[in-house]
Amino acid sequence: MGSTGHGPLHGVRVVELAGIGPGPFAAMLLADLGADVVRVDRPGGPGLGIDPAHDLTNRNKRSVVLDLKSAPGAAAALALAERADILVEGFRPGVAERLGVGPAECLARNPRLVYGRMTGWGQEGPLAGTAGHDIGYVAVTGALGMIGPADGPPAIPANLLGDYAGGSLYLVVGVLSALQHARTTGEGQVVDAAIVDGTAHLTSMIQAMLAAGAWHDRRAANLLDGGAPFYGVYETADGQYMAVGALEPAFYEEFVGLLGVPGTLPDRGEPAAWAELRERLAARFLERTRAEWTDVFAGSDACVAPVLSLREAREHPHLTARGTFTEEYGTVQPAPAPRFSATPGAVHRPPARPGADTAAVARDWDVPDLTPAPTPAPTQEER
Repeated sequence: MGSTGHGPLHGVRVVELAGIGPGPFAAMLLADLGADVVRVDRPGGPGLGIDPAHDLTNRNKRSVVLDLKSAPGAAAALALAERADILVEGFRPGVAERLGVGPAECLARNPRLVYGRMTGWGQEGPLAGTAGHDIGYVAVTGALGMIGPADGPPAIPANLLGDYAGGSLYLVVGVLSALQHARTTGEGQVVDAAIVDGTAHLTSMIQAMLAAGAWHDRRAANLLDGGAPFYGVYETADGQYMAVGALEPAFYEEFVGLLGVPGTLPDRGEPAAWAELRERLAARFLERTRAEWTDVFAGSDACVAPVLSLREAREHPHLTARGTFTEEYGTVQPAPAPRFSATPGAVHRPPARPGADTAAVARDWDVPDLTPAPTPAPTQEER
């Protein structure tokens, strides 16, 4: 069975050549928006080594298993590409071409195809052929160097900043933009989505402030990086934390009033007084628990929030009221985003199990030559 009709991308067909990291997440987002995503898995199981039943980045997709290193496998992948609107791959540069499923071969079969390429370093440049991961990509763009304490090492933001923000989201914007062009002109194209490019693009405002002399090129010395005491994180009496974002004067006034620091506080407009102001605020936060401070600031415009764990976030009353998390197929997971008034997305399939949908895809996409590939698994190609 194909797309259920959920989401604005209903009717769009996507082929995902299986990989790890930002490619699968980008394809999940397309699937959440209603696209019929067929994931081409490799023989021998998933590359990430977790139970496919728990891999939420494969929800709302269907899976076939093809050995792209074999002639029949590559031919079947090309047959899928011929019937698709978008193809997404995350191999190192040149790998898809060596397998016979590169842009030239796919666009020759389907001139309207949008061929999305997801890599860390991009398709060209001195590092294009080398291995890498999120941490290295965000390091060279300057983004990692902005995060963390002044007197300590940079803080690693999991793989959210590079893989998913600088990678997946830019790939999705790119392929959907190219799809609009293809539907208008009949001309497909290749989208080169590099994590280094996307992550650098995310720093546009900071680069502008740096050029204007409004940003110091070091950690914890600026308005938005923890340098300002009214935009930071404070420990509470029970070893938890509260996040403060009282940037505007009116919000800061409400924050200070509710916090109840005795005496006169240093002028927040004087960076030279920030160290003393931070000490005064920190001492006050240590007098109560996170739960107590949460109650104090609840419903106010002080811009203060508790710092929650992943499990705690699922129970936050605002997120609960909005349905930000949903339980589907026995797993609590983030609901599709963003939201649409006329064509809402939904979780309508559990994570795809490798090869489980071969017969249905062969029927729905009219590709009768889809067959399970033999084992053993080939070596994992790094993106």
